[in-house]
This record gives sequence, C-alpha cells and structure tokens, in this order.
Amino acid sequence: MGKGGMSDGDHADRCYGEAINGDVQQENMAAWLLGVKNLKIQPYKLPNLGPHDVRVRLKAVGICGSDVHHFKNMRCVDFIVKEPMVIGHECAGIIEEVGSEVEDLVPGDRVALEPGISCKRCNLCKQGRYNLCRKMKFFGSPPNNGCLANQVVHPGDLCFKLPDNVSLEEGAMCEPLSVGIHACRRANVCQETNILVVGAGPIGLVTLLAARAFGAPRIVIADVNDERLSIAKSLGADEVVKVSTNIEDVAEEVAKIQKVLENGVDISFDCAGFNKTITTALSATRPGGTVCLVGMGQREMTLPLATREINIIGIFRYQNTWPLCLEFLRSGKIDVKPLITHRFGFSQKEVEEAFETSARGGNAIKVMFNL
Repeated sequence: MGKGGMSDGDHADRCYGEAINGDVQQENMAAWLLGVKNLKIQPYKLPNLGPHDVRVRLKAVGICGSDVHHFKNMRCVDFIVKEPMVIGHECAGIIEEVGSEVEDLVPGDRVALEPGISCKRCNLCKQGRYNLCRKMKFFGSPPNNGCLANQVVHPGDLCFKLPDNVSLEEGAMCEPLSVGIHACRRANVCQETNILVVGAGPIGLVTLLAARAFGAPRIVIADVNDERLSIAKSLGADEVVKVSTNIEDVAEEVAKIQKVLENGVDISFDCAGFNKTITTALSATRPGGTVCLVGMGQREMTLPLATREINIIGIFRYQNTWPLCLEFLRSGKIDVKPLITHRFGFSQKEVEEAFETSARGGNAIKVMFNL
C-alpha cells in the first residue's frame, strides 16, 4: 500500500514553466487512460477559466468501480473509451482561482466537487432530474476528461464548501455516498422500512450507511465475501448473510434472509447488478415491496416474473445530494472514514499500483489518492 509523496525522477514530478514573481509554476499533470490497463501520468492543459468557473487544486481523489471497469475493459456499460482520457470523478480540493462572476467561493476554500455538468436547458434538467441529461458532461466518463490530476477547472456552483470538521478525503467520498443517498430517496427509505442490501462492495456499504441515516430500523446485507460482510457488520448492519454465486442457491439463501428479517423485506437494493443478485432481491422482497437496481455488473439481466406487485426502480448517479452528504458528515450521522482502506500518492508507480489494488477487490474498499 502506498502513501505520501511522489518518487524522485518520476514523470509527475517534472516541473515545467517559468518563474513568476520568484515562484515556479508547475505544469498540470493528470493520469491518462491510454488503453486496457495502461495509465500514464502526462501533461493536461486546462481550459480557460470562465466567469462562473473555479480552478481547483485536487487533494483527494478516490477510485470508483466504474473507473476500474474503464481501466480493465475500456468501457463501463455503454460508456466506451475511444481515445485517451483523464480518469477519475470522486474528488475534493482547494480553490486556487475564481471566475469574475463567482461570489460565494474564494481562493483557499476547501471544496467537494460534484462531477457532472448538465445542460440546464432540457426538459429533464428543468424538471430537476439533471442526472438524466442527455448532454451531461461527467468527469471521467467518455469522452469527458476526469479529475485524477493536479488541477481542474469546474463550474463554481458544483463546488461545495466543506465544513471545518470534514476532511478532504471525506469530501471526495461525497460522490459514492451520493449514490446511496439517491437510492434511498428513490426507494423512499424511512423509519418504517426494513432493508436488504445485496452486495457489500463500496456502493453497497454507502447504501447501508445512507439507509441507516434515513432511519431504516433493520438492515441486512448479503455478499459472497466474508471480509466484506465483516466490514458491513462493523458499519452497523444488523445481520449479514453469506451467499454464493450459484443461482440454484437462491431459494435457500432467501429463506435465511427472511428468517433474520422476520417482519419482511420492504426494500431491497441490488448493489451488484447480476442475474443472481437481482433474483435474490426480487425473491426476498415482500409482496408490494420495492427493489432498487443500483449496481451495473451486467449489461443485460434475466429477471424472474414477479407476481407480487413488486415495484422495480432504477437509479443513475444522483441529483442534489451534496448538501445532504456534507450535513450527514458534519453531524457525524454518517462516518465514511472506515471505508478508506488504501491510500496512494500521485506518481506513475503508485497510480498503477492503486488501480491494480482496487481491481483485485478483496479487502480494498475505497482506494484514495492523496495529491
């Protein structure tokens, strides 16, 4: 596991530029995805600062499952990397420069960045469902460059000040936490809903944390990995259920889930996205309950015919979640720090090692870069 600064002689350390007022301006560098498992730290020229933009020096950047899909396969679902792209979208940093029309941010402010820039003009944007905007420009989602870089330029209204007691790493964790919060909002989680979370990866775990913050009284989490189930238990899951990858085991595993949730499963979150996991979620949920599809493990899935009026809903990213994320973190209602299991600096060697660590899974939950 890496930690700290960059190695001497590494490409990322090379300082280009000229002395300005006695200082040396360092060229902006970023991690470019060039091919399958081929990441290189190379120069990244920033766009000009617009009147409503800010320039942010990144300090914390996390690796998401979609980043790993891009790294391993050059695609995530229907998003295909066709040309070199800066990777990454979970980030926080410090404001270095603000545009002429930015009024509520100043240099030195610590901020968490919401990574998606919508058009703000289409019907979906006007309805508040901007996460579904067809013209969305999202960090690290092809063909848009991401944020694993020294600096980025981003709209000021998508940069949210961190409370004094919230760290930059926690700020970067607002992005994955937003997925869990949006899922809980869509599924109407409340003090009267018992929850099943299928999948104890990073998104399953933030969904667990969000459901608890929304007041869910009983939460069960199911996974194939004992280490991840142990982490889920430590984060507050009332019960954990070990499952297999064999779809023929669904009936037996559902019986175990229903036994520990005697009053029934009101809402199930499939945070993996496979035939087996969605079948488990549908089978375990009570008649009239809700299944929320969160994970994107497979592009296509075969679902069992549901005859119990189960509501099946999907989510895609999130909308208007950063203020609530930051309030949950500020108040201590949610603690994301235990999810950060590995830390790396920003050198060529450490970038490669970090992505390999995240891709292996196992005990790696959230892999974080400290820039």
